[in-house]
Amino acid sequence: MKILTVSKNDSGQRLDKYLLKVFPKLPKSLMYKEIRKKNIKINKKRTQPDYIINEGEEISLYLKDDVLEEKKKHYDFMKAPSELDILYEDGNIMLINKRPGLLCHPDGKEYTATLIAAVKRKLFESGEWDPNESEAFTPSLANRIDRNTGGIVIAAKNAQSLRILNEKIKTREIEKHYLALVYGIPQKKNERLISYLFKDSSKSFVYISDVPKKGYQKIITSYSLIESFDNNTSLLDIEIETGRTHQIRAHLAHIGLPIIGDGKYGINEINKKFKVKAQKLVSYKLIFRFEHDSKILEYLNRKSFELKNKNI
Repeated sequence: MKILTVSKNDSGQRLDKYLLKVFPKLPKSLMYKEIRKKNIKINKKRTQPDYIINEGEEISLYLKDDVLEEKKKHYDFMKAPSELDILYEDGNIMLINKRPGLLCHPDGKEYTATLIAAVKRKLFESGEWDPNESEAFTPSLANRIDRNTGGIVIAAKNAQSLRILNEKIKTREIEKHYLALVYGIPQKKNERLISYLFKDSSKSFVYISDVPKKGYQKIITSYSLIESFDNNTSLLDIEIETGRTHQIRAHLAHIGLPIIGDGKYGINEINKKFKVKAQKLVSYKLIFRFEHDSKILEYLNRKSFELKNKNI
């Protein structure tokens, strides 16, 4: 038998999802069976898999020890870089200026030199988060950008903020703007592009089609021309309605406006000409435009955050 007390950060989620996070060796089918048999209870009372757990409630599990082995807690994040370029911070979120070249999440090869590991280290050292006090929640990134793209990434300090941010991004109530320096002059000053993207994970490459194809996902990218220059380059403001891998880079290259410095979808001769090693793309501005209840994050509504040094 095991008894768990729900922490503040673990509250607000379904019972079944919580248990699967805490006990990775607990088979899903067994969990549902034991809930039906009343071997898993909330406050000593019968419960349901979709029950939303609350802070302070006790979860009793009358199960064998071998399936109740809790997920091991690791402190590898303490090896992460200690410095973060923080644009904004409060008790619920951080807006971080990620440098180009830094991964947002582990990729199977690199685990500690990542933005999320650095976030965990900062919050652990400041006393704002302790992995021993929360069974299922860890600080998380609400959005991510490509390794070679710099700019603003949102980190959630608690579970409620993460759920709200995820929902607001899904419903497009958080505007994300990018700056891109491209080679070429667009024919239109403003355009909303609709195409289809296929991701080849084995090659870490994506392909764009103007017509629907099997395995391709719809993408929408909008741009506005800020300024064009005598050297046949243009500075664009980019907003995406879909967030696919390499979407901006591949979509702009597809319409003949490759990003300067992009070694994957750009033009090598052009990159050499401009003597740049990093792609000229940055996530530079966020605008919170909440249209529905945003609960503890309502104070962010209508606020805008923009990088001062955009490195373009």
